[in-house]
Amino acid sequence: MADDASSIDVLSSTAQSQLKAIVERIERLEEDKAAVMADLKEVFSEAKGNGYDVKILRKVIRIRKQDRAKRQEEEAILDLYLNAIGEI
Repeated sequence: MADDASSIDVLSSTAQSQLKAIVERIERLEEDKAAVMADLKEVFSEAKGNGYDVKILRKVIRIRKQDRAKRQEEEAILDLYLNAIGEI
């Protein structure tokens, strides 16, 4: 097995530069992601403080992301299944 010094030689200087740039971009994005997650937590806390149900808010957001026709189809099938087992 090659030692660390010879392993580095396997990558060209261009590839090494590319790899370093990619790693640094990922690290910056991870930092941005952490900041956004903190902001989201703050907004959900604010909503909860104003009496809103956070679980339902998350569901509303998830539903709004879906295609309307797809959502309606899923709701129709859900109603059909619930009706079939006597739940509605």
